[in-house]
Amino acid sequence: MSKSLRLILGDQLNHQHSWFQQVDPNIGYVLMEIRSETDYVTHHIQKVCAFFCAMRAFAQHLKDLGHTVHYFQLDQANNTHSFKGNIQLLVKEFVYTQIAYQEPDEYRLDQELAKLGSELGLPTEMVGSEHYYTSRQELAQFFKGKKTFLLESFYRAMRKKHNVLMQVNNEPVGDKWNFDADNRKPYDNKVPVPPIPNFAIDCTEIVQMLEKDGVKTMGSIPDNLLPHPITRAQSLKLLNLFVTEFLPWFGKYEDAMDTRFKQLFHSRFSFAMNVKLLSPMEVIEAVVRAYECQTIQIPLESVEGFIRQILGWREYMRGIYWLQMPEYATLNFLEHKRPLPSWFWTGETKMNCLKHSIGQSLDMAYAHHIQRLMIIGNFALLYGAHPDEVDAWYLGVYIDAIEWVEITNTRGMSQYADGGIVGSKPYVSSANYIQKMSNYCKGCYYNAKEKVGENACPFNSLYWHFYDRHQDKLAKNPRIGMAYVTLNKMNPTDREAIMKQAEKYIAGVEGL
Repeated sequence: MSKSLRLILGDQLNHQHSWFQQVDPNIGYVLMEIRSETDYVTHHIQKVCAFFCAMRAFAQHLKDLGHTVHYFQLDQANNTHSFKGNIQLLVKEFVYTQIAYQEPDEYRLDQELAKLGSELGLPTEMVGSEHYYTSRQELAQFFKGKKTFLLESFYRAMRKKHNVLMQVNNEPVGDKWNFDADNRKPYDNKVPVPPIPNFAIDCTEIVQMLEKDGVKTMGSIPDNLLPHPITRAQSLKLLNLFVTEFLPWFGKYEDAMDTRFKQLFHSRFSFAMNVKLLSPMEVIEAVVRAYECQTIQIPLESVEGFIRQILGWREYMRGIYWLQMPEYATLNFLEHKRPLPSWFWTGETKMNCLKHSIGQSLDMAYAHHIQRLMIIGNFALLYGAHPDEVDAWYLGVYIDAIEWVEITNTRGMSQYADGGIVGSKPYVSSANYIQKMSNYCKGCYYNAKEKVGENACPFNSLYWHFYDRHQDKLAKNPRIGMAYVTLNKMNPTDREAIMKQAEKYIAGVEGL
């Protein structure tokens, strides 16, 4: 009788997958903690702990259901630290005659696992992950023959196809597709921010194992307690908490930043979604159900804004990834080459916005999307950091960062290294935006109002320096034409002073 070994990757912890609905003694499952996954980039200590904790909990869940489960811990004596090597061990010991795995979300793993069958000399099958709304190729098919990939078109089509927030006449609820204009308010202290849930998972054993085995990590994990959810039950609890306490104000303050609140009204379950403990369908259904039942008054702009992030942006980014890889990982449209300053690994900078955003990232392996895009990414782009360095930092520091969603957001949306595939313009700003959307500028060493001078905010001169040095590539972009109108109308003396200020800051970036 044939026996099948099914590989489960660390981001495939889907309790609802059809694989697990029936127990079969001739089917075994394997999960692995291996160095090829811990070492391809320097990860945050909380990210590694979260993956290992979640994988171990999932393996135990499968065992409790009666499934046969093989688990390779990182420090296990016979762990070969490769998918192929560990599978070979199991095939030999338990006489498995065929291999199966779920569709990987990362290009490198897709390529590696595609070779398994020929390398092992066994029949190998790839099945779907049963997680996303769309297939890998759906976005490519949707935009076939088009030169641009407009998110809004894709998002509207997904809303219609999956009947999300739609009326019977096939028009959107509220007669508007997009409420983004209503989602840009700074936090005004009028609404109390609910406390951040802390699941306090004891990771002492894993931390000690990582140290003993010499796994290089970044960031910290206070008292070895992980605050993030690592089981489906914990993730569902966080989803319910978000819908009842955070969602009503999510839309209004979606882009706001505040030194006192790490989360504001964001969900914090992106890790749970990206390892598939939660599905995008059940998250959206919970949000729509809460909106429709009216037990809690939830503004439509909060509901639509949140759904746009998942059914629109998340699915769109995955589609772009599979359409553009592997070339996408090499794109550097603006030819930026500078290394990230060392304070990206310490948070020790006099710029208050970056001190808080980077510091929070290192402390929590978390920052919300505006901190990532308009503070950290904004600086990296204005400064001219190499997109390879930016990719590696983002992929390593954030608990929810898996390449399919990280690289399209970082190299594309944040760094414009793809030349406009994802974003129609570079997302850059001066200190004016930061001052408007946060309290970061209050008490900062630098003056947000000044462009030149000893205490002038670096964002101001770097903003104009960015447009000046890239005039040949960006001046014809219709979405940023006004920036060049303003730049070219500047008094030549003032313009020269601003450029010199920026060059001084670039040369002395370590001291900023």
